[in-house]
Amino acid sequence: MIPPSFDYHCPKTVSEAVALLDKFGDEAKILAGGHSLLPMMKLRFTEPANLIDLNKVPELRGIKEEGGVIKIGSMTTENQVLYSDLLLKKVPLLPEAAKLIADPQVRNRGTIGGDIAHGDPANDHPAIAMALDASFVLQGPNGQRKVKAVDFFHGTYMTEMAENEILVSIEVAPFAPKTGYAYHKLKRKTGDWATAAAAVVLQMSAGKVTHVAIGLTNVAPTAMRATAAEQLMIGKEITPALLDQVAESVRSICDPAEDLRGDAEYKTAMAGEMTRRAITAAMAHCQ
Repeated sequence: MIPPSFDYHCPKTVSEAVALLDKFGDEAKILAGGHSLLPMMKLRFTEPANLIDLNKVPELRGIKEEGGVIKIGSMTTENQVLYSDLLLKKVPLLPEAAKLIADPQVRNRGTIGGDIAHGDPANDHPAIAMALDASFVLQGPNGQRKVKAVDFFHGTYMTEMAENEILVSIEVAPFAPKTGYAYHKLKRKTGDWATAAAAVVLQMSAGKVTHVAIGLTNVAPTAMRATAAEQLMIGKEITPALLDQVAESVRSICDPAEDLRGDAEYKTAMAGEMTRRAITAAMAHCQ
């Protein structure tokens, strides 16, 4: 199908983009990579009267370290995340996970900010951001504010971001030495969304867990942190019995939507299994 007519806007600064959003309100949509928005427009699931393209806003791109924090512009592409020397050195979970997102063509255009701001529980970065304890910088008419990743997602396609705000950047602390990390994703084929996936960040001392964060993808109406499962691990050695308990705790909080990737029972089971595998893989980086 062909979308209905709309007015196209191409601001050059964040301030211009925010002013346009503030002017048009719910009659406007932001265009980042376009892989989610444009298909929805073609199917007429959304019919914005105004399309605001952020691709000509240079301040929204790039990856840098500033004040001990890694800052990733929201319009930074998945390929730029994948091949960033800074991220490979300081936050290697992000480049590792980017390999599992879509395919090379999509990664060349798709942006980390678009993946997050869309609020789709099947997108990968929300759960990864939760595991990284990331913060999102939002800018609106009254300036900037920060929102923790764990507080940003309210439901399917529903986020903390107001209609006149733009996601400017993602902020993440660099990993401490010997931090373990992994993102395990079950999918039907290359380029597909996850049937279920788990992101894990892990720290250990004297063989026992001192910190763990588990983010889950596509097993509920929104990405989520498995906080109860995390608490089971603190201060303990990672054993097969503990992994069984963690997997069971993860399964207990799942509420996936049934679709062509599997029924609720299968997705729930795979959430536990992906968590088990991600923890095991993360342990290897703690040595």
